[in-house]
Amino acid sequence: MLSNYRDIIKAPIITEKSADLIQNQNTVTFSVDVKANKTQIKQAVEKIFNVKVESVNTINVKPKKKRVG
Repeated sequence: MLSNYRDIIKAPIITEKSADLIQNQNTVTFSVDVKANKTQIKQAVEKIFNVKVESVNTINVKPKKKRVG
């Protein structure tokens, strides 16, 4: 169980695509803890930023393969 809301939300994702989503669709992207579920993410965002969250979408991004040798 993640104890602190700040442990769940790690950092905002700042890219051209995320900036476009913020302007046009009122959507914000965050990097979150792998063990957090949608309910925990929703509660953390609502408590930290004092906003009403309509929905939470998640995706697991696998790291790129590293070449060795």
